[in-house]
Amino acid sequence: MARPHRSRCICSLPTICEFSPKTGTTVRKNIIMTVDEYEVIRLIDLLELTQEECALQLEVSRTTVTAIYTAARRKLAQSIIEGETLLIQGGNITVCSHTESCSHYCCKVPRNRIHKGD
Repeated sequence: MARPHRSRCICSLPTICEFSPKTGTTVRKNIIMTVDEYEVIRLIDLLELTQEECALQLEVSRTTVTAIYTAARRKLAQSIIEGETLLIQGGNITVCSHTESCSHYCCKVPRNRIHKGD
C-alpha cells in the first residue's frame, strides 16, 4: 500500500490562476497544474533554487521534487504547444504563515530579491 501524500508547504497562492491563448485557436481542454507544481516551477526556474533547496522549502524529498518538477514542466509545455488553457488549482498544500520563527526560504530572503545572484 502506498504511503499517503504529505502536505507541501508553499509561500503563497498564485495571484493568477488561469492562462489561455489570446487568439488563433479554440481551446480544446483545460490542463490542471496543482499549486505545488506551480510552486516548484517558481522556486527552481524563477528563484533558481536547486532541487535540494526546493525540497527543503516544500518539506519533501528531493526525488519527490524531481517528480513534481517533471510533471509541471510537461503540463506547461503541453499548454503552450497545444494552445490549451492552463489552470492552477488543487494539490495537497499548506500555505506558509510568514512568522518570524518560520524557517522557509521565502521568509528569510528580502521581498525585493527575485534571483539568488541579485
